[in-house]
Amino acid sequence: MASQPIYQIYAELADYEPKMWRRFQVMQNISIARLGYIIMTLFEMQASHLFCIEVPYRSNYIQHKEKQGAPTTDELVTFIRPVLRYEVQNEWSAEFVDVQSMDACSNKLYKVLENEGDRASMQYDYGDGWEINLTVEKIFQDTELPGKELPRVLDGAGYGIIEDCGGTGGLEDIAEAFKKGSGEMYDTYSQWLGVEELDLATFDLEDMNFRLKKVPRIYSDAYELNLQPSDYSMRILTREYLK
Repeated sequence: MASQPIYQIYAELADYEPKMWRRFQVMQNISIARLGYIIMTLFEMQASHLFCIEVPYRSNYIQHKEKQGAPTTDELVTFIRPVLRYEVQNEWSAEFVDVQSMDACSNKLYKVLENEGDRASMQYDYGDGWEINLTVEKIFQDTELPGKELPRVLDGAGYGIIEDCGGTGGLEDIAEAFKKGSGEMYDTYSQWLGVEELDLATFDLEDMNFRLKKVPRIYSDAYELNLQPSDYSMRILTREYLK
């Protein structure tokens, strides 16, 4: 049973219309790194780039105090770091990781985002500049919910990202090209992606919940242990189970 408190989080791809979003639940004691792997899975990221999660501690603190109706003082607020950055720190990323960042693997979710309403953001692929905005909607306990059911996604909209397409601008171009269904841009993207049809407005809740039980572990092995996916893992990643 889920004896630990559960976090319900709302996640939304920044700077993209129509909105791509997910509402999901996780145990409070997962690492920030695992939170990242879950978000990657939710938004079709393929774990082929570095990522970080940034937490605006100062604004989260002020927002929490305001909700409580408690006063804040400038003297106290100045001692709170404006933003802390969490990254997976290993040999693979050592050349690129911010020296001021915290270790995403050793810091737990409940110690980083402590209150309902706390916000954070995840950056993925610093070249394309994908950003997922996060909000803690609820922190609650449900002793009737089996722990094996988590993580789970409750709802969402939109397919997710396309790796190496140039960020949200490129994603908009791809969506428009496939909506049109013909022309030079359609031919280019269709050949590149190897598909004739692509609807970026779709979201398969059942399939995503299946993947949430499998894919984050594969990503953890890649980022933290520098392990290549096994043949079985590749079949999961490429959705061969749907063929």
